[in-house]
Amino acid sequence: MDDFFAARLQMAFSLGFHIVFSCIGMVMPFFMCTAHYIWLKKKKTVYLDVTKAWSKGVAIFFATGAVSGTVLSFELGLLWPKFMEHAGPIFGMPFSLEGTAFFIEAIALGFYLYGWNRFNPWFHWFTGVVVGVSGLLSGILVVAANAWMNSPSGFDFVNGQYLNIDPVKAMFNAAWFSQALHMCVAAFVSTGFAVAGVHALMILRRKNVFFHSKAFKIAAVFATVAACLQPISGDISAKDVAERQPAKLAAMEAHFHTEKGAGLLIGGIPDTATQTVKYGLKIPKALSFMATGNFNGEVKGLDQIPKKDQPPVMVTHFAFQIMVGLGMAMLGIALLYFLALWKKKKWLETKWLLKLFVIATPMGFIALEAGWTVTEVGRQPWIIYGVMRTADAVTPMPGIAYSFYLFTAVYISLAVIVSLLLFRQITMVDKLYDSSTNDKNNSL
Repeated sequence: MDDFFAARLQMAFSLGFHIVFSCIGMVMPFFMCTAHYIWLKKKKTVYLDVTKAWSKGVAIFFATGAVSGTVLSFELGLLWPKFMEHAGPIFGMPFSLEGTAFFIEAIALGFYLYGWNRFNPWFHWFTGVVVGVSGLLSGILVVAANAWMNSPSGFDFVNGQYLNIDPVKAMFNAAWFSQALHMCVAAFVSTGFAVAGVHALMILRRKNVFFHSKAFKIAAVFATVAACLQPISGDISAKDVAERQPAKLAAMEAHFHTEKGAGLLIGGIPDTATQTVKYGLKIPKALSFMATGNFNGEVKGLDQIPKKDQPPVMVTHFAFQIMVGLGMAMLGIALLYFLALWKKKKWLETKWLLKLFVIATPMGFIALEAGWTVTEVGRQPWIIYGVMRTADAVTPMPGIAYSFYLFTAVYISLAVIVSLLLFRQITMVDKLYDSSTNDKNNSL
């Protein structure tokens, strides 16, 4: 395996695993605190049981997220020393602040996990809120650093030197808000549908229906609200990308030719040799509106991008289509769920609606991975957009191929262990929780 390719593949693989662990770690505390809040207000034991069950999941993903994130920090220094040499002083601030947020999260989680019957009930609940807020802030800060790579600012690049460095301006770059918003909403969508899907499956299997029904509703509300907000954040991101990274937008849409009133492509197989797209469906003028806010606006195509600066069209386009397609599917489920809550309450007791949530269990994470593929692959061949090429930033260490195999095995093992731990927690709940008693004592 080529060392350069292995270095990039190892980083991609590590990020692919970490993003799942971190998103669950960011969002699950909010589910936990919601159930805890309802318990404090209503004093129904089922919500206390849900809270404690979810708190164990929060602890598991906090640990795995911390480990996988630490590995990434080492990989940045080992595999990308030239990049870190120049970029570190510029975008180091969000990483430093993320470390602070992480420590606050760790302390608050310790208080929460061991604070039962030791603190004032509302203070105890508040420590859980701190876990969620600090975890979400950690995610935003890391995304701000990534956004800087897509929209570098806070320095002057003169004769190969990085001068007049302003870390604050670098952190609050032009892309940080749109990327952070899109990422945070995606975290709620993916985690919400995954958690709701697991509880929906338990309901379908008639295991502790009362317990899983309460947990399902909390997760489903978070997931469906976020799914409805995601197209809005996607529109903000699309307009931002169109302005700053026209090559990425062109690759996302396999948009080969600059034109006004450009159509939005659905599906299709790009052919870069002939600069055409086969089997795609175009919505007239929709891409121009999405990119510029004007149905007749001009959208730059790949024909205006030098060949050496064009992203890989095939990968970027397919990843974008997967992300959007799954996003629309989850939006459809969300609208059906809201319709059920509002007008068709009988639907809430039907198997078909629960089965939709079960089917959607992996959708959010697949869309999440596809979205990050668009973000990272669509920026190529740049690691710092318009400033430093990826090929100039990597310095593969000797034997990187073996390192890749080792880390791949470690991450796969970690994923298996986490899955087994979560399965064990679910089965323990089913064994310990007496649903018939709770149905009797906690009926609404």
